[in-house]
Amino acid sequence: MGKRGEDAEKETGRPAARKAPAEKRGATGRGTLGVYKGDPLTGSRSRTLMRLLPVVLLVAGVVFDEAAPPRFNASPLYAAAPLIAAPFFSLLGTVLTGALALAVVVLLQWQTGTLGGVDSTTELLTILTCALLALLSNRLVSRSGEQLATARSIAEAAQRAVLPIPAERIGGFDIAARYEAAQADALIGGDLYAVQETPHGVRLLVGDVRGKGLGAVEAVAVVIGAFREAAEQESSLEKVAQRLERALAREGVRREGLDQFEGFTTALLAEIPPGQSVVRTVNRGHPEPLLLHGDGDVRVLVPTQPALPLGMGDLGVWPDRSDATPFPSGATLLLFTDGLTEARDRNGVFYDPATRLTGRRFEAPDHLLEALSREVRVHTGGGPQDDMALLALRRP
Repeated sequence: MGKRGEDAEKETGRPAARKAPAEKRGATGRGTLGVYKGDPLTGSRSRTLMRLLPVVLLVAGVVFDEAAPPRFNASPLYAAAPLIAAPFFSLLGTVLTGALALAVVVLLQWQTGTLGGVDSTTELLTILTCALLALLSNRLVSRSGEQLATARSIAEAAQRAVLPIPAERIGGFDIAARYEAAQADALIGGDLYAVQETPHGVRLLVGDVRGKGLGAVEAVAVVIGAFREAAEQESSLEKVAQRLERALAREGVRREGLDQFEGFTTALLAEIPPGQSVVRTVNRGHPEPLLLHGDGDVRVLVPTQPALPLGMGDLGVWPDRSDATPFPSGATLLLFTDGLTEARDRNGVFYDPATRLTGRRFEAPDHLLEALSREVRVHTGGGPQDDMALLALRRP
């Protein structure tokens, strides 16, 4: 059958038709925004082991005290148990761990007849001090966790406002979107996407702001805001691109230069006119989108005339020209940022979506994006090495 045939059979078989888990699909079931946090099973095992460690230390302390000569004791193990329990247990669990450590030491001292001696009292005071410090640590960790949860909820609200998950169906097309930030605990970065139904057809935008941090997020908000306004008002995709250029230039002047907005933004604009089986694209220095046909054929939409990214108008002005490509029924348009194409394995080999997707068929756009996300994690041996935005639109 060959490799491509096997891949196609796998993608069209029953396993490919299973829905992704709800927490990965997001609220709509067709997209998600967030951070790749690694293998959840590995994290769960590590947390379970850390929860068992205080008990292991207490048991090891008892064994050591029973087996070692009288001049040796396991005080460090008893003192460490509540300190280790503090960040992983509740307040009650930390209190019980400290109390259990004290009870074990008192019982052992009573058994050996040393209870009340100077050394024994010092040992008990040391463990009691560690238990009290563990309670303080537990409260600080708990308060920090509450503050982090509040901060994350605010960040998620801002995330939804800047990059809302699109509806499952827009203008008669099936839609799926996915955003994965490479930076730990980041919810949004410099990648962006937008989908909008307009009087001129369904228009799409995928872009990548050079740089990271709040400056990049601010530029994302400016570009998306300008796109939503221009997509409704401008009659051509070329004019939409020019509006985005002017918006970045205008905001750059207001905020003391374009460096405030990280310099430039690569962008891919697409448009499916109403009643036409064609897709028009304007590429401003962005990775070329892919058109996946229903028979497994993949076409790379290379622009006939390369253009500079948005925000680089100072280097020269060239008129934007859109490219028209047939967009038949059953085909899927895939737009993405360079977080996908620049994902490298341990040997430095880049992930090539055109090659990987050739000969394969997906029942829905969200299946396609889930497969890409999964394969990038496998290819890199972890999460994406750069922010990655994916947007797929399928003509039923």
